This record gives sequence, structure tokens and C-alpha cells, in this order.
Amino acid sequence: MPDKLIRGLIAIICVTFLAGCGIIDMLYLPPAEDTAQEIYEAANEEMSEKNYVRAVELYNKLKDTYPFSPYTIDAELSLGDAYFLDEEFELAGETYKDFEALHPRNEAIPYVLYQTGMSLLNQFRSIDRATTELQEAYEYFDRLQQTFPDSPYTTSARENMQECRRLMAEHELYIADVFWHMGKYGPAWRRYVYVEENFQDVPEVAEHAAEKSIAAYHKYRAQQAAETRELRQGSWKQWFKWL
Repeated sequence: MPDKLIRGLIAIICVTFLAGCGIIDMLYLPPAEDTAQEIYEAANEEMSEKNYVRAVELYNKLKDTYPFSPYTIDAELSLGDAYFLDEEFELAGETYKDFEALHPRNEAIPYVLYQTGMSLLNQFRSIDRATTELQEAYEYFDRLQQTFPDSPYTTSARENMQECRRLMAEHELYIADVFWHMGKYGPAWRRYVYVEENFQDVPEVAEHAAEKSIAAYHKYRAQQAAETRELRQGSWKQWFKWL
């Protein structure tokens, strides 16, 4: 067999073998992983399109796959934003808290404190519910304005502190009103006094509580007098029955 023919056959076999290897690779080897930058940019694109659920998935994928990437810190913060914009305020608050714990010296901490406070404030639903989240939100806003007084978020934080106080005052007033409507004027009077004394920074609520405390006190005293008379009358009736 001529040398040229032999070399041609060898070349054909090699090309066929290499092509076969490529097909095998496509069939059996896992696809190349997206880079950290690609995942981060894809997540940001989803955020811009307001696809917050998908953005959350991608930010979490970046955190899990590339925990030491320079993009991961930004992804951790953006994850909180994605939850917040999707109105998943409890998850947002926990994510912002995690970010502060992991990166306490990060330049975004003033923003993180503010967003944590906002996440907690948005968890409050109505004045008939407990005010635990309001109190915690107030503390985060206070930390922000105490620690970063020159932050662009500080003015809004102070306004939100006042909003927290107003809602807490209305909650206490609501409880006092519940006692009033139940005819429990003693507890109502004491709660109105508490509101008056502890929420002077919410003057409209404090003034209303002061007025109601006077009325509740008079009703409470009248109620006590009626109960005393009833006890005395009951004693006389029992004495006459004994006779």
C-alpha cells in the first residue's frame, strides 16, 4: 500500500477518533459551570426585571457555589434587597442581620441598619398585635442615628423612630380601650395613665389618654362604691335571714 494512502487513512482515523471524543464529552461530561460574575450579573438582571424570586435563587446559588468570590458580599446584600422588594420582610430582616454579623465593618452597614429597621417596621400589621417588631425597629433606627449621624439614611431613620413610637402608643391606647369597653375601669384607668406618662413624645395620643384616664378613674371609683354597697347589703340580708 502506498505511503500516501496509509498516511491518509491514519489521518481519517485520527479525525474520526477526535470527533468521537467530542461527542462523548458532550454526552457524558457535565456542562461548564457559570462563573461567579455570570451568576451575579444574571441575578442583577432578574432584579431589574422585578423577578425577585428568581433573583433570590441566583444570589443563593452564588453564595453556595462561590462563597469566597468578591461578588459574594454584594450578592449577600442584594439578597436582602430581593426579599424586601418581594415583601418577604421577615426573610429580608434576617438576611440583613446576617450581613451585619458577617461584615460589621462594611461600608454598607448604615444602609443595612436602616433596611433592617424597615423590614421590622413592615412586619407590624395592626395595633391589636404585639409591638415586639416595632420596638426592635426603633432600636435599629436609633443605632443608625447614634452611630452614623451623617448618614443619608439618618433623617428618614429619625422619622421612622417617631412612627414606631406613634404605633406603640396607639397599641397601648387600644388595650386601654378594650378594658374600658369590658367595663374593667380600674385596668383601663391604669393603662391610660401609663400611655399619658410614657408617650409624651406622641402628644395627640398622650392628651387623649389623659382625658380618658379621668373618665376611667371616676367610673372605677363609682364601680368600687357600688361593689362596697352590694357587699354591705349582702351582709344585712344574710343577717336578717339568720334571724
